[in-house]
Amino acid sequence: MSIESNENNPVRPTATIEVWSDVACPWCYIGKRRFAAALDAFPGRDRIEVVWRSYQLAPDTPVGARRGELEALVEQKGMPADQVRGMFAHVAATGAADGLVLDFDTVIAANTFDAHRLLHLAGERRDAVLEALFRAHFTDGRVIDDRAVLVEIAAEAGLDVDEVRAALGSDVAADLVRADLEEARRLGVTGVPFFVANRQLAVSGAQPTSVFTELLRRALERNDGDDDAAPGGTAEGCSDDGCAI
Repeated sequence: MSIESNENNPVRPTATIEVWSDVACPWCYIGKRRFAAALDAFPGRDRIEVVWRSYQLAPDTPVGARRGELEALVEQKGMPADQVRGMFAHVAATGAADGLVLDFDTVIAANTFDAHRLLHLAGERRDAVLEALFRAHFTDGRVIDDRAVLVEIAAEAGLDVDEVRAALGSDVAADLVRADLEEARRLGVTGVPFFVANRQLAVSGAQPTSVFTELLRRALERNDGDDDAAPGGTAEGCSDDGCAI
């Protein structure tokens, strides 16, 4: 929808918030919930465009291995099992405070490349599909690198089953995922969730809702010469080396 301008109703530019995240990142799930709360309550909500971008924390995860997350992290990161369990408990408790159920006993480690392809295929339903993928992975213990499961999730989110099945059976949207990954590398993104406002201001991690509100406010101000520091400080998230505990 476009807004026509006149002398009494000048066009007010839309701010763009790009969010790099991975479906297999619990802090991305928590960050999405907090960002959504800030956005829903923000007075200038209709002037904000949100663009979800792909990121892969563990691109070498074998597709179809169906290993539990505990086993996978112990092997991939060399972390002691008790340390991983402590991380799970901390993240689950944090998620619960934001109304999320994260059941790490059932989480299956997955390669998320096809899930990101599905998000690109979702079009205007992308936010709903992203939410469904997070819930499937962290709450329901579904295998999100199984294309049949992705088709089911797409159907539940209201997408055309036949179109999604055909697309996932080809290379459709693979180039879009790779473009997001390359852009993340170009910008120096090494951890998620990562929020960028107008390519001018960025915050990383599952920040408090108040920090996201401030990011949205500054995004609408669009002050190119603003030398203020980014809102917020260090927040928990996942990097290529692992997730915060």
